[in-house]
This record gives sequence, C-alpha cells and structure tokens, in this order.
Amino acid sequence: MKFNTIFLSGMACSFGPFFAVAQQAAKPNVVVIMADDIGYGDLSCYGEKTIHTPNVEKLADGGVMFTDAHSVAATSTPSRYSFLTGHYAWRRSDTGIAPGDAGMIIRPEQYTVADLFKEAGYATAAVGKWHLGMGDKTGEQDWNRLIEPGLKDIGFDYSYIMAATGDRVPCVWVENGKVVNADPNDPIYVSYKEPFPGEPLGKTHPEQLTVMKPSPNHGHDQAIVNGISRIGYMKGGKKALWKDQDINDSIVAHGIAFMEQHKDEPFFLYLATNDAHVPRVPHPRFAGKSGMGPRGDALIEFDWTVGQVVATLERLGIRENTLIILTSDNGPVVDDGYQDRAVELLGEHRPWGPFRGGKYSNFEAGTRVPFIVNYPGKVKKGVSKALVSQIDFLGTMAEFLQTSLTKEQMKDSNGQLDAWYGKDRKGRDYVIEYAGALSVSDGEWKYIYPNRKSAYNKLTNTELGNAPAEQLYYLKKDMGEQVNRAEQNPDKIKELKAYLEAVR
Repeated sequence: MKFNTIFLSGMACSFGPFFAVAQQAAKPNVVVIMADDIGYGDLSCYGEKTIHTPNVEKLADGGVMFTDAHSVAATSTPSRYSFLTGHYAWRRSDTGIAPGDAGMIIRPEQYTVADLFKEAGYATAAVGKWHLGMGDKTGEQDWNRLIEPGLKDIGFDYSYIMAATGDRVPCVWVENGKVVNADPNDPIYVSYKEPFPGEPLGKTHPEQLTVMKPSPNHGHDQAIVNGISRIGYMKGGKKALWKDQDINDSIVAHGIAFMEQHKDEPFFLYLATNDAHVPRVPHPRFAGKSGMGPRGDALIEFDWTVGQVVATLERLGIRENTLIILTSDNGPVVDDGYQDRAVELLGEHRPWGPFRGGKYSNFEAGTRVPFIVNYPGKVKKGVSKALVSQIDFLGTMAEFLQTSLTKEQMKDSNGQLDAWYGKDRKGRDYVIEYAGALSVSDGEWKYIYPNRKSAYNKLTNTELGNAPAEQLYYLKKDMGEQVNRAEQNPDKIKELKAYLEAVR
C-alpha cells in the first residue's frame, strides 16, 4: 500500500462528512492508540514541563485522563496479551518477551476483544507493532508464504504489523499474513539460534553500523538492517525490509486507510505505534525537534500520530461517533540497547514521573501508564484518580457493546465503563501486576511478593523491585515507594494477599 506524506499532513476533504451520515447513527467506532515504552512522565498533559505533546493534551482536555491507570505487566508481550484477551498473562508460562520468530501466543481458540467486535458487526484491524507471535510454532514459520495461524484467526479482519519489535528480526511488514514486497528470488530466512554464514553482524562488522550502534552487552549486535544491528539473525528479503525512519509513517498511513475504507460502518482499530521503542529513528521531520535526542523526538512523533488519527476522524465526519483510548504498554526505559544519547540528553526530563522504577520493574513506574479516554458527549471530562487496569479492556468493551460474555471469556476482566467514562471516581478495588513478581495495589497501599530475583538491571539502570522480604508501600503519601511499611502493617498485607490468592 502506497502513501503520501503530504496526504498524511491532513489534506482537507470537504465532501467526506456527507458520506458518514449513515455511520453517525450506527454503532460507535473504537480506536485504541497503544504507545510503546512511553511512561507516565513522557507526556505534557501529565505535568511534564520539558516536552510538549499538544495533540495528546487536546485529547486529554476533551476526555478523562487517569492518574492511577495500570498495564498488567512491565514489558510488551505480557501486557498486550492481557489487554487483548482479558486474561492475566502470568497464568501462562509462555507470555514472556517474545522473540521475533515466536509462534502465536494468543491461540485461535482463545477469545479476544477483536472477536468481540467482529461478532458485534464491526470491521476490525490491527496496525503497527504486534509482538505476540505468528504461525503455529516458534522458529517454524516460512516467511516466504502465507503465515498461519495469523491475526485473522483471532478476530482481526485486516492486519499490517511488525512481527515483533523494531530491534528484532525479521525487519519486515506482514500484511494479512504475508510479508509485504517479498521476492521469491531473494527468500527470507530467520534464526534465533545460529547466524547465517557470510551475513555481517554488528559485533563482527561494526563499520557497517552507519545509523546507530548498540549499547554494550545488550545483545543488539547481531543481524544488520539499515545500518543498525538487531537481535536475531536474518538473511534475504532485501526488497521487503522496512526503513526505520518510515516506520511510523507507514503505521499511520495504513491506519488512516482502514478508517477511510470503513467510514460508513462501525470499526475497531488497534493502532500500535513503535514510538518510543528502540532503535529510535524518528523521521527527519521530527529529528532534533525535542532537544533530547531520538527518544525525545520519538515522543513528538507519537504526538503527531495522535493528531493524524483525530484529524482523519474529523475529516471523515465520524469524530463525534468514535471512542478513542490512548495508553502505553508499559513504563519507560531510557537506554534499552542503543547508543542514541538518550541518557546524556535527558536533562530535567523524567519519563517515569514521580514514581520509582520503569520498564521491567515491579515498582510503580513499570506499570503506571498514561491512560486517556475520549468520547465526545459521553465522558465526564477531567482528571480521574479512579484505579483502572488494562485487564478490563475486554470486559469494558463488552459493556460498551451491551454484550454478555461467558465466565471463561471474561475470566480476569471486569466491566468498568462508568469509571472509564469518568463517572465512577473509585474504579477497581485493586489492580494486579507482574514484572518478575506479583504485586497488588488498592490505590493507597501496594504489596510486592517476596522473591530472590535480581534487584537491579544494570544494563537499563532500572530498580526492579525484587526483594527476598515482603514489601508494602503507602502510595497515598509515598508514591515514590521509598519506605517499606511491611513490618508495621501485617493486617494490610493479609488483606492484599487475599486479593492475590483469590485471583490465583
């Protein structure tokens, strides 16, 4: 699918709204904008003074912005799994950070939010980062043929995705199960076990790393694509390789095309951006705009993405009939494997906001994420302190569609529509999270299960929140989780552990 940058900038279409009259009276559309590694403190609407994200601000001003919203996990794969299925990822042993050649983690027999919308008569699409596997078994995909099972088997009519992440091979787009621009004369081979003879690697051919070099010991020193070394090994597919600076433009273009094609019928779009995941290579339009290097520029690029989505809905005349949910898959990380000067240029910026930890961490910054719900005329505008969790996306959308689901389909997901609309200011009784250990919070107190895993990630400079002793923090007065109050509050520990045991 070709796209035009000038078109992306919001070319007006005066007759668009007239074709949307029928759709306006129909079921409302739903658009999820899922950010990647963007933290609570990365957006100006959450009080950050060092960055300006006006399009996100406008979305927040016109909707409800949550200050106590949580992803289920502090890394991508388990977080997204739980968001789309309504099941806690920690119930399964195969929901860790997926390699680029992982088999389908959400199996065809499992119910998803895409199934929910499809059954309700919606057109459904997933565009952008996926990172939940493709094909039947890990490492057995044939990247030169139709890859099955695929997203169509879990409810998505259309998909245009990155198989995993920007830092993992294969570095190609997969549209409806087929690699885009695949060339039978240059077949694609992928391996996470052994390198391909004769193929240059970052660690053996550093002179070919013309765009970005890996940070030491992170593992991003294998296959070289576009002057950047990645995780994993790849051979062939030269015509199919993405261009890193165009990744976000391509995501936006295909998301816009889907909305245009389905403007006269209800649709559900899961738009998963690549910003601000590594390697960060923002388009030249945004390079240098933040003063904080590629990571800061990626935040500005993400804000532009939000603006493009809203502008398209307005141009098509369906903005008033569209629910938009903006959030992030987990907390932020600064140096996650590449020498992009993110740490050096951070300055006064605090991606984690007032919280402790970050991506990979049991502490609050690992899972407390931006969460904005905007639905004109339906939500109670303002800032909400209600306790909400991404695990409730399935249950809340079932409530939104006035659909009943089975106990197994819902499992861990509850209907929280009043809270998401800003009308219920309490929200959940508790949220459960996982980042190497289970933790539970009721909004005031947070308990982290004891464990003997590493307490610190030296590579990312992140406190992981692991400890052999029980941890209890009074978030109401200690949001930075500095004082462990476990010994003084055994009754509170018993209460919070009871929540965990009831769910487990």
